[in-house]
Amino acid sequence: MQNLENKTAFITGGSKGIGYGIAEALVTQGMKVAITSRSQDAVDKAVRSLNQLGKGAAFGIVADVRDFESQQKAIQLFVEKWGQIDLLVANAGIGHFASIQDITIEQWQETIDTNLTGVFYTLKAGLEALRKSKGYFITISSLAGTNFFAKGSAYNASKFGLTGFTQAAMLDLRNEGIRCTTIMPGSVATYFNDHVPNKEDAWKIQIEDLGQMVVDLMHMNPRTLPSKIEVRPSMPG
Repeated sequence: MQNLENKTAFITGGSKGIGYGIAEALVTQGMKVAITSRSQDAVDKAVRSLNQLGKGAAFGIVADVRDFESQQKAIQLFVEKWGQIDLLVANAGIGHFASIQDITIEQWQETIDTNLTGVFYTLKAGLEALRKSKGYFITISSLAGTNFFAKGSAYNASKFGLTGFTQAAMLDLRNEGIRCTTIMPGSVATYFNDHVPNKEDAWKIQIEDLGQMVVDLMHMNPRTLPSKIEVRPSMPG
């Protein structure tokens, strides 16, 4: 089992939801974690909570995955502070759901720019650091990355693309010692798409479950790579 204490992780969209659940699990393992968000208030609040866990450490960076220069600056800040990136998690994502007739050009572009192009920017910005550490790159896709549904044209396109992107990156980078995995959750109890988690969400995947999954992947012997993981609630709601 790999010792995670003092290992480092960079997580996009880590101020809440799945990204926060992953950050919390990693800090609990003694890792040094940076989270990004477009909101200074959100990132500050999340970092305060993470640093109360007492084992690892966290800091926050305001950055936008849709802007390559912003990602480069965020990665640079991270490396300057903690020296290397052992784990890079591309988690930031949004969803606009509407029929082809109703979805706007702006909604389409924002979905693709955040969920797909933003992941490419994140990996591109962090690639040299991952090469040096022989690190791990994890993306958070979705079951919507293999299962299409009505009013999902933009979201399906972004997540189908993300699933394919991560698998292609895995083939490109594994000979350099960089592991790549995409995690594809079904229903998760998060704030996604303006939902507020509540007691009715007990049947859903919880953010701490996905945090534990990332910890388990980090603990796994590097000779073995689960490259694509579908995860769904045990029972439908």
